[in-house]
Amino acid sequence: MALTRLIGWICAAAAALMLAACGGGGSPGDVHPGTDPAIVKSEPNAFLLFPNPQVQPDGSLQTTSPAYAQAYYAAIDPNNAKDTLAKWKAANGFDTGTGTQVTVVFGDVRDLGFGRRITGRQNVDGTLAFYAENYLVKTGGAYAFSPINLEAAIVRDVNALVYAAGIEFSPGPAGGVSFAKYFNFNVATGARENMADVDGRGDKAMPGPCIVCHGGRAEALTPRDASGNVHFNLLPNAVSGARGDVLGQLPPFEVSSFQFSDKPGYTRADQEPMLKTMNKWVLCSYPLPAPSTAPEDACRRTASSGEWQGSAATLIKAAYGGDRLPTAAYVEPAAPASWAAAGQTSLYETVVAPACRVCHLLRGTGRQSDIDFTTYEKFQSYTSRIFATVIDRGNMPLAKLVYDMFHASSGETVLANFLVGHGFPARDASGAVLRPGRPIADPGPDRVVRRGATPLSASNSLFADTYAWSMISGPNGAVPPRDAILTNANTAQPTFNATTDGTYVVSLEASKASARSAPKLLSLVVQSALTPEPNAIRFADIKAALQEGQQCQGCHAPASALHPPIAFTSYDRDGDGAIGATDDAWFYAEVRSRINFTEIAASALLQKPAGQHHFGGLGNGFDTSLTPGQPGRAKYDLFQNWILNGAPQ
Repeated sequence: MALTRLIGWICAAAAALMLAACGGGGSPGDVHPGTDPAIVKSEPNAFLLFPNPQVQPDGSLQTTSPAYAQAYYAAIDPNNAKDTLAKWKAANGFDTGTGTQVTVVFGDVRDLGFGRRITGRQNVDGTLAFYAENYLVKTGGAYAFSPINLEAAIVRDVNALVYAAGIEFSPGPAGGVSFAKYFNFNVATGARENMADVDGRGDKAMPGPCIVCHGGRAEALTPRDASGNVHFNLLPNAVSGARGDVLGQLPPFEVSSFQFSDKPGYTRADQEPMLKTMNKWVLCSYPLPAPSTAPEDACRRTASSGEWQGSAATLIKAAYGGDRLPTAAYVEPAAPASWAAAGQTSLYETVVAPACRVCHLLRGTGRQSDIDFTTYEKFQSYTSRIFATVIDRGNMPLAKLVYDMFHASSGETVLANFLVGHGFPARDASGAVLRPGRPIADPGPDRVVRRGATPLSASNSLFADTYAWSMISGPNGAVPPRDAILTNANTAQPTFNATTDGTYVVSLEASKASARSAPKLLSLVVQSALTPEPNAIRFADIKAALQEGQQCQGCHAPASALHPPIAFTSYDRDGDGAIGATDDAWFYAEVRSRINFTEIAASALLQKPAGQHHFGGLGNGFDTSLTPGQPGRAKYDLFQNWILNGAPQ
């Protein structure tokens, strides 16, 4: 995904950009490189989908719904001044003779294989806009990744034009600081469209297919206000202060990954000057974390400490020779010093650069930037998540083409060696690299429960359709355990029932056809005095925990100089001049946005206060080095049991 591809994959096609940087949840058909499973229209495909797609109580995914796109466009274009391609181009000054406008044509071989014709412009006021025509020659109705797509872009073959997309970097409707906005247009009518199918694998709602790679966040929509309207959420660490600012960025154009024609006017040498111009414009959109005397940085505003720090600027500068961008042609940068010092140059060159880099470069903040993978140490700190998402779940890389290319490359072996070296079983008994698609048992996280009936669930298990639960041990190591039973033990949702306090261990195995998972153990700590009872926990309990003292809300406040990603204090969220029930409902939606219902332990609401990649350290009551039920992790247990019960309001 590079804005390299930036714009090519700009959003409608832009979404294609997805390197390996983000996460969703894989489905069995999606995780076998080179194969294309049947697309079920009612089930949005996991590629180009956020790992937390805002699962609703009815099981639907809010971020893939038309309502999500409608709320997004209402936020960035409330008067529909840009609801057609013609109006959008006019609003952004295309073909007016003012400003600077250039066009590039190339084949984007690393993302979705489109032939791309991108026209970009920088207006006299510094705003930017890129219009992308995306060409794909289909064979038998299927997506065919071929150099012929580049030829189609050169001749502008209308029969091969599959996406028309726009991205702009400009102030919001109320003015202020510029931010990136994403548009998708119908190739036949020019009308703006809510949904985009950029890889033949199902429609997804804007701006999701773009911002999964562009560094953006997909928070839940607000509940309905007094007028019955839902709104796109306002992100506290958005410097613009505008709804619709999803913190998405403009990725660099990674010229070394493009395919060019040998036709005069379309060779790499012919295209390099325009591509460098576009990369300089992209650089202008990045905030500047420290003063610079380099002339190319004069157009960059000063970064807030709570926002992304423009990490991708290093890539652009390195590709053009450093400060002042002295070289004319883009040269793939060498592995950064920390990777070389750690002896991990191959890991960077075969895994990070082609499959992770640009998307991750667009994430993080000045306070906490581990996720940008700019150093080996940052990448290493995510080892457990890399194993879970690449080897087990198969939701990274998050674009289908990048996924296939990664698993067909030497990078797959290099990453497996890295993971094995860190104690993760990335190879099977014969030494073969494991790939997603094998059954994975997931009984959920260890937890503390009350005596009596406790529902269990294997619903987060992967690539399986049959389940076998069994009791392993009880209090004091009793085998078989006494005073507890499992009912419906061969279903996805059995019931555990204990009459005596203590720690019980349950095992789950998951299967599909003849393939069987390794057993996964679940510890259930039964405490008769546990309060509140897990199924009685409501948002009021969570709110009280978040607002207790100043541990969390001291930083997580709307006026905080730290610019946190979410505010835990009570304030006038809906702007009606009072703090009431509607504000609480909006607060609930924001907190629920921090839950990953497809992988509960990965929820930001649990990870961040527990000190995992969190500026500020460990919160009281969130010490996960302790076993469930111990006082030092009481708040973590409270939050976890609330989530396991569906996070009811």
